Amino acid sequence: MAQHFLVLTYPAQGHVNPALHLSRRLARTTSARVTFSTSIYGHRLMFPGSAADEIVEDGFVSYLPFSDDYDDGFDPNIHCPFEFHDRFRSASSASLAALLRRLDELGRPVTCIIYNMLFAWAGDVARSHGVRSAVYWIQPAAVFAIYYHYFHGYDGLIKAHSHDPFFEFNLPNLPPLKIRDLPSFLGTTSNEDLYSVLFKLFEQLFQVLDREEADSTAPTVLVNTFGELETEMLAVSAGKVKLLPVGPMVPPSLLEAVKDEPEFDARGDLFRPDEKKYMEWLDAKPKRSVVYVSFGSLAAIKKRQVEEFVRWLRESEWASLWVVRKDHKQAQGELEAALREAEAEGMVVEWCAQGRVLSHPAVGCFVTHCGWNSTLESLVCGVPTVALPQWTDQGTNALLMEMWGTGVRAEVDAEGVVAAEELRRCVEIAMGGGGGAAEMRRSAEMWKDKARGAVAEGGSSDRNLRAFVAAAASK
Repeated sequence: MAQHFLVLTYPAQGHVNPALHLSRRLARTTSARVTFSTSIYGHRLMFPGSAADEIVEDGFVSYLPFSDDYDDGFDPNIHCPFEFHDRFRSASSASLAALLRRLDELGRPVTCIIYNMLFAWAGDVARSHGVRSAVYWIQPAAVFAIYYHYFHGYDGLIKAHSHDPFFEFNLPNLPPLKIRDLPSFLGTTSNEDLYSVLFKLFEQLFQVLDREEADSTAPTVLVNTFGELETEMLAVSAGKVKLLPVGPMVPPSLLEAVKDEPEFDARGDLFRPDEKKYMEWLDAKPKRSVVYVSFGSLAAIKKRQVEEFVRWLRESEWASLWVVRKDHKQAQGELEAALREAEAEGMVVEWCAQGRVLSHPAVGCFVTHCGWNSTLESLVCGVPTVALPQWTDQGTNALLMEMWGTGVRAEVDAEGVVAAEELRRCVEIAMGGGGGAAEMRRSAEMWKDKARGAVAEGGSSDRNLRAFVAAAASK
């Protein structure tokens, strides 16, 4: 039987992108059929005007959604967040089962489900249908290791010191950590906390992995990283869980070893890029003269933080390109006003093709929330970073960037805000002509070469992906 991989992902930008890149790479490097599936809501954002039951084809990958019972999107003003987990799991499980039956009837039986790390329920559906499965971990191996240790005996230590962000401790196969370096969901202490739902999703995933390991089957977890980057972190479970680094999963046009049509890079965008001519604006700027600022698709900017950004803009000597989502109109207006007032070179856009921006020679550094996709893209493009982590895995990612020598972490004040003076200090380190900036650029270039080598034919990640496909075929 021909292999058919079904790649399931959560309908958020930071989840869709790596799943889409994995799907594309699977289809290009093997003869397998690949179907990409996100929720109906996410599918409609990717393919406006498409019907919920419509299969979209692009020549490499098929696209067919499932229903999570939030077909018009989750709205916290309407839906109860504490009902989300049970409602999502029940509806998605039933919809996935129906999707498997439909593909079977179409003569496209699924042979392996690769499911998002928040979808522990998908493993149960796969087993009930006699279909193999693997987890897709879209965060660094270091974060997997932290969760693994937390759920295997270290929860007491972390809980006991959760109030002290600078408490330092050690976990096996990891560098020394402070509480602030941990995924933010590990600080969830009450079921009344909105993020307790997300914490439970991670907890359930590790329960599933433990059950599979107890059945004498080392579960497979595909990790969006590469071996040269996180060698020790990938050894976290001593063979109990098989971690396969297959990344970095970034826009194909950023990888010299993978040539692809540019329009594919934007196929997974759940937000439409701003029509402002930001690329032409960048073209007119000198090499390494622009500070690129973006906090991703989910992070909200505090009002006082915007005020500090405005203060920095009024005194900054650097041109800057800002991405501020359209739902943050007030922040957009204040930043644009500050640029005009200071007669500074700058532009504010609602969304952009980040890979194209980071690979532009005019960009000298990236002020980022440290989402893992953005972190990998900065590595692949060789761009130094200024880290302003907000939540989830971003504190860990900021620590990793400092370890790799590619970034500097901005320190927050008592209100959790980065002051203008601190931002100025960090940007100067990354953009200035001193030894620190030069060393960061050298480190960034080194990791760029290693990342591209990993996904090139015969590279470490390429070999791992092919081995995974071969192993799936042999079972």
